[in-house]
Amino acid sequence: MKLSSIVVLIQCFVAARGAVTERQSSGCLASATGFASLNGGTTGGAGGTEVTVNTQADLEKYASASGKYVIKISGRITISPLGKEIKIASDKTVIGLGTTGELYQGGLGLNGVRNIIIRNLKIGHTNLNDGVENDRDGVQADTVSNIWIDHCLFEDGGDGLVDLRKDTTYFTVSNNIFRNHDKTFGIGWTENVTARGTINHNWFDNTNQRNPSADNLAQVHLYNNYLYGVTSYGHYARGSTNARIENVFFENTKNPLSKDSGAVLNASGNTYKSCTGTTAANSGTSFDPKSLYLSRVMARSNRHTEYIT
Repeated sequence: MKLSSIVVLIQCFVAARGAVTERQSSGCLASATGFASLNGGTTGGAGGTEVTVNTQADLEKYASASGKYVIKISGRITISPLGKEIKIASDKTVIGLGTTGELYQGGLGLNGVRNIIIRNLKIGHTNLNDGVENDRDGVQADTVSNIWIDHCLFEDGGDGLVDLRKDTTYFTVSNNIFRNHDKTFGIGWTENVTARGTINHNWFDNTNQRNPSADNLAQVHLYNNYLYGVTSYGHYARGSTNARIENVFFENTKNPLSKDSGAVLNASGNTYKSCTGTTAANSGTSFDPKSLYLSRVMARSNRHTEYIT
């Protein structure tokens, strides 16, 4: 299957389906863009102590420490007990080295912290396929400010691959692969309408629901994502969310665009190939991302891609 005109949409690490450089940090943006670049910016542990870890004990030690740390994960760390979410304190960068950095059978948990970067990691395999409800997430962030999740591969989790909950705000989720999962990427779990976030250049591959589900976000900008083989619904503006959705490629996707009656939706430049079900119509007045940050939104064309500044 060819990715056609959207080959460049996830250009940092997707060449073609079945021939993927799954994670590659070199040559891609070194600093957060989108909403994570606002509110003082998201720098993680930059300027702090750099450490390399290959055990769960060392990861937990440095992730929970006070102060700035850049924590480099070398190889696979198998998390015990299965599904445990390693707690992260403020001002941390957690990044995989090369192509082997992995949190296997576990994830990361953030609560009430700020200024977090998670990059270049493989996270997942917490699903026991036993039919038992659980809360094992790849990344779970509750009431977090300024978080950037970039160039990660998420698959086969026990609950959500990424859950940004309880007013987590000023987030950017970019250049990730979400694969082979049910409840993929949920945002919300709050009655407040204050959170702001950017979701761009992600590949949702053979997933079911929450791709993502964005509930009660004051502003959410989704652009240049690729959704393939989605079986329940694609991008969903829930509750009172104000969503701007641009230049997204939906292929073999059921219900590519959904919205609740109280949501604002402005969708433009999207492609719908072999899709079924609902494609929600625009309604209400959305926001202009370019007035907030330089999004470098890429305009789709048949043969090439242009940058909008």
